[in-house]
Amino acid sequence: MRSIWRTLDRDLARDIALVCLADGLVGVSFGAITVSSGLPLWLPMLLSLVVFAGAAQFMFVGLVASGGNPIAAVVAGLLVNARHIPFGFAVGDVFGRGWGSRVLGTHLMIDETVAFALAQRDAQRRRAAYWACGIGLFACWNVGVVIGAFGGTVVTDTDAFGLDAAFPAVLLALVLPALRDRGTRRAVLAGVAIALATSPFLPAGVPVLLALAGVVAGLGGRAPDREQERAG
Repeated sequence: MRSIWRTLDRDLARDIALVCLADGLVGVSFGAITVSSGLPLWLPMLLSLVVFAGAAQFMFVGLVASGGNPIAAVVAGLLVNARHIPFGFAVGDVFGRGWGSRVLGTHLMIDETVAFALAQRDAQRRRAAYWACGIGLFACWNVGVVIGAFGGTVVTDTDAFGLDAAFPAVLLALVLPALRDRGTRRAVLAGVAIALATSPFLPAGVPVLLALAGVVAGLGGRAPDREQERAG
């Protein structure tokens, strides 16, 4: 473990620290929103330890708090985390060979840890960046969630502090970089249209699942896009 910290240079360590701080603040909002929504105090802490995936956690709590079916919320969270499958192939070399390190490394695999690892050219720096970021984020996120959860027992109206905007803000931040692709934009717009059209008639959580049909629109437009690129 010491070799990991020694491999980091000052700039990389600073960048990781800033990301950890930002995620810790988002963790505070997650804990506060969960508890102030009427859910039990232990729920955000358990989710953060066992799931450790901010977008999926916000998705689950948002759907359940709005009266959605818990099963639909779990399915939605799993679908959000489906992006971790290609992540595993991309950074599988940083986990090590032991089962313990592989299990722990997989648990720490989130967008930020993968991004920092892939940004490094050297294999040793990839491993150091991944583990330093993962351990730092896990600690900061869970500390933030604990603070926010206990704060949520005091703050009954998270809207007054703007904490209610954290959930859509996090999801929007995850989606924005992918919107550069034309097929992705088409899928997102189709999914939004489906969700808005079905929300007045279906229970909470179901429109989100139906919005996944927008992926078909994205896939359907890829072939024409590629033909245009070749022609150009």
